[in-house]
Amino acid sequence: MTKTNPYTLEDEKIAQYAKAIGHPARVFILKFLEKRCSCFAGDISSELPIANSTVSQHLTALKEAGLIQGTINPPTIRYCINQQNWQEAKTLFEGLFT
Repeated sequence: MTKTNPYTLEDEKIAQYAKAIGHPARVFILKFLEKRCSCFAGDISSELPIANSTVSQHLTALKEAGLIQGTINPPTIRYCINQQNWQEAKTLFEGLFT
């Protein structure tokens, strides 16, 4: 943290996770994945009233934030919660609201 950059690494991580969950479809996807060990994008798409390409964009945003991970087995990707980062996000948000 400096005068030109007053944000801590923790602040930046909270913002990264908050941005990733800043859409109701992404919140739904996280809840959906949390109930299952893993699933394919098509399983998620069948539960949402949005195009497969839009689901893919949401999955990409969650993956880039580190909240989910995918195992590639062409032509499919099996998604699951990234447990380490999920726990980190929970801890950071708890600290923010405490």
